[in-house]
Amino acid sequence: MKAEQSALPDSDPFALFDSWFAEARESEPNDSNAMALATAAPDGAPSVRMVLLKGHGENLGGFVFYTNAQSRKGREIRANMQAALLFHWKSLRRQIRIEGPLEEVSSEMADAYFHSRPRVSQIASAASDQSRPLAERATYFERLAEIEAEYLEGDIPRPPHWTGFLLRPCAMEFWLDRPGRMHDRRRFERNSAGGWDSTLLYP
Repeated sequence: MKAEQSALPDSDPFALFDSWFAEARESEPNDSNAMALATAAPDGAPSVRMVLLKGHGENLGGFVFYTNAQSRKGREIRANMQAALLFHWKSLRRQIRIEGPLEEVSSEMADAYFHSRPRVSQIASAASDQSRPLAERATYFERLAEIEAEYLEGDIPRPPHWTGFLLRPCAMEFWLDRPGRMHDRRRFERNSAGGWDSTLLYP
């Protein structure tokens, strides 16, 4: 069997992410910025759900998403400020795993993003006790109507528990599909100097 070289560069994981993400935005039919967010409950039980990436880059220090901090994921994050992300782009047959500690974004950053969203999304977030029991959907729609009536003009105030988190990666792993399940994998890990070490992994 003829050997082949890895197609994954060993230099800058952020640059490689940017390149793959740009391609995904062109090829994925829906939500190219969707990512699985894995957290852990206080007893160590894993928990995972899909969220949307809303900012990224080395200039930001990592990867940003927003949520209701009183939701299940928000409570788990506040109890254990570390998480893992997974991007899977089926159209490209590629996957990226990202691991690292979390920190809350500034209130100014949360305000700016909240008020950049469509007004209906602002109202929906303000009305929701995310992840908590709901006796019937009519109750939620009553809340929506009340908030809409209260704020006929101007911004909807950002609820103080609606915020964002930044994951600062300590590891990033790239997976590229290959024929015969001889996939291409490279893992990057932060070193003590603040740079990146990388190694190929068996598929």
